[in-house]
Amino acid sequence: MVAERWLFWHRRDLRLADNLGLAAAAAATPALTGVFVLDPAILGAPDMAPARVWFLLESLAELQQRWRQAGSRLLVLEGDPAVLLPQLAEALAAPVVAWNRDVEPYGRARDRQVAAQLQAAGRKVLVDWDQLLVAPEALQTGAGDPYRVYGPFWRNWRGQVEQRDASGALALHPAPSGLLDLEQPLPGHLPVLETLPTAEALGQRFEGADLCPCRPGEAAAQVQLQAFCDGGALLDYEPGRNLPGQAGTSALSAALKFGTLSPREAWHAAQQAKALARGDEQRHSIQVWEQELAWREFYQQALFHFPELAEGPYRPQWRHFPWDNHQGHYEAWCEGLTGMPIIDAAMRQLNQSGWMHNRCRMIVASYLVKDLICDWRWGESAFMQRLVDGDLAANNGGWQWSASSGMDPKPLRIFNPATQASKFDPEADYIRHWLPELRHVSSRDLISGEIAPLERRGYPEPIVNHKHQQARFKALYAALPRP
Repeated sequence: MVAERWLFWHRRDLRLADNLGLAAAAAATPALTGVFVLDPAILGAPDMAPARVWFLLESLAELQQRWRQAGSRLLVLEGDPAVLLPQLAEALAAPVVAWNRDVEPYGRARDRQVAAQLQAAGRKVLVDWDQLLVAPEALQTGAGDPYRVYGPFWRNWRGQVEQRDASGALALHPAPSGLLDLEQPLPGHLPVLETLPTAEALGQRFEGADLCPCRPGEAAAQVQLQAFCDGGALLDYEPGRNLPGQAGTSALSAALKFGTLSPREAWHAAQQAKALARGDEQRHSIQVWEQELAWREFYQQALFHFPELAEGPYRPQWRHFPWDNHQGHYEAWCEGLTGMPIIDAAMRQLNQSGWMHNRCRMIVASYLVKDLICDWRWGESAFMQRLVDGDLAANNGGWQWSASSGMDPKPLRIFNPATQASKFDPEADYIRHWLPELRHVSSRDLISGEIAPLERRGYPEPIVNHKHQQARFKALYAALPRP
């Protein structure tokens, strides 16, 4: 008896190991073919970062190899998934197409369209949650509402994760093997790519691959996870995660965004480390990393339940904020030429490597919004145009947190960039690394930004005064209409 040919559609799950939708499909039939669609609506969007195109293409190249090793293949097509997937399913006589669910508004609308087309043709759709440890529908307040505050969300989320872990529901699934490849040649009318396109062919070029700490592909994600857990960074995550001049973070944000690593693999690695931890400090550091995994899911469930977050502020009074939106100040911020060294070092890191340390993301976001008084959506867009790990839910959530327009019980939070630099880059190592033209300047002056004119050597004067702008921003905020 010939096994039915199913299709598995990869999106944010560019791996074979511990891929829930893929594991379910492989358990149903060994005649399984993978497919990935290069969607012009995503790749051609104005906020698509060259770094993400690089990470995607490199990960896809490895994924194709892994499919071949498993016995089948990954087909890569280019075009509209709502058109191409039904065509491919018909051409291969596939009665079922499986994939993992998404939280983003575009992805959910696209998936509904694809599912409707397939079901209209008499085919079945198999979907599952893979990118989250707990499905968004399973996380509710006592009143049955979605969570709007992180603290209660964290407590519920952690309880459910630990319960699922204890029950075996979070057990890791091995990569499928012994799959059966296509026996017949592909129909010539399908736009299946013989080879993957280059980034240049897709209109993107990323020159910071050597500087980017996020490494593409499933194998690299496993290596990075192991190094993070075994090399001491996880056990010293608090306070190491806050020091941008040190390698104190996992650098797995892009791996989780693209799904070259599953959240279950990350959780299990943390639990294994916890079993070997010595003392409360190490156990606390591991819990802080678990909380970062929870923050990721908090923002994902928020976008799932409140898709309008992608378009504007959660708090309605922020729709009326009188932003300065000074174009010259915004461009100086983007280019790392504000005259405030910690800000410029962080933006140079982003521009050159496609990544920025998370502490610095908060500092530069506060500076754009509350020192330069520019609309936070300008910064959100600038990040998405540059970040290798640019993720709508996390990026939007982070920017709304920094702007005080999002789901945060604290009404107003303003970071003093000099204070932040003094606390988290006290020897100015991070600043000197990304601003080599200022390596001769004393650490005290690099932290404060008060650099003598003769020592600037072309580096700009500060474009604004923090104390003055802080007072202005507070006055503008106080005048906002209250809900």
